[in-house]
Amino acid sequence: MHPHLRPMTPDTIRLGSLGKTARAEIVGLDETGIATPLPAGELERRLIEMGLVEGARIEVLHEGFPRRDPMAVRVNDHTVALRRAEADAVFVQVIEPSA
Repeated sequence: MHPHLRPMTPDTIRLGSLGKTARAEIVGLDETGIATPLPAGELERRLIEMGLVEGARIEVLHEGFPRRDPMAVRVNDHTVALRRAEADAVFVQVIEPSA
């Protein structure tokens, strides 16, 4: 198991799968299997610098058109934009599903 990821539960999903207005809590990061041109560990480092850390509350604010990419996410008290492929490295537990 990756050191930045709590044990998976049935209600743990990837941030990239959430839709607009969904709210969740971050439970961990794992860039394993994520397609990125960045060196190993770099995506995870950048996500942490943006505040995407275990325990942070997030809300999906916006989805790009037409393929829902990129997505804008409120993390605690600030907003970040992510590609869905990058968001797939963030694991969350849903608090409130998409409307």
